[in-house]
Amino acid sequence: MIDEALKAFRRGEPVLIYDFDHREGETDIAIPAVNVSHQDVAMMRIDGGGLICVAIHPIAADKLQIPFMHDVLAAAGEKMPYLLSLSRNDIKYDSRSSFAVWVNHRDTFTGITDIDRALTIRRVGEVVDMVMTNGEFDFASEFRSPGHVALLRAAVNLTYDRVGQTELSVALAEMAGISPAVAICEMLDAETGKALSKEKAIEYAEERGIPFVEGDEIVEYYRDFKEVKVKLFI
Repeated sequence: MIDEALKAFRRGEPVLIYDFDHREGETDIAIPAVNVSHQDVAMMRIDGGGLICVAIHPIAADKLQIPFMHDVLAAAGEKMPYLLSLSRNDIKYDSRSSFAVWVNHRDTFTGITDIDRALTIRRVGEVVDMVMTNGEFDFASEFRSPGHVALLRAAVNLTYDRVGQTELSVALAEMAGISPAVAICEMLDAETGKALSKEKAIEYAEERGIPFVEGDEIVEYYRDFKEVKVKLFI
């Protein structure tokens, strides 16, 4: 199914990514950021129901000077000490969070509508593509914070240091040869109040003709992909 997922990403179409039974046990709707329309945002908030975020490659995050939120809170904690205890890292599913800052594009109005969020997400994808190909960009010239779109920074060594939905979606985009910025949204279950089960997510994917790919498969293919790239440069 990884091949179908890569083809879908190259066409700018959604893919469902399941992480791992031993981690969050969640399925995310993932769509290349540069292709996100307001209809896609509506689909993610209605059919997904989780938080709509944009996962970005760590190289792009560094070039755009987008910090982790825990680093922002640590710096602010020097003047507001309570923030240090508030940001203490004790999440149950991983060693740390990938959350960075929340942004709106400066051309949006409130920033929360489907059209506004689609604009913000698409432009983030375009900017990430620009800086990944050695371009330069003043992020603050087009974006402001706080906003309604959460940015997520992928770990430096994708699928090695940390393997969450952030890294899995960015790794899939990198293998597809597209801008490594991906809009992701968790799929929730209104009946159980929990994450949508893998079985129900697979049913959803089959009904709509959307590729469903598991984290283990992405990790395996991405590590082979990186090994091939390394050999090409030796």
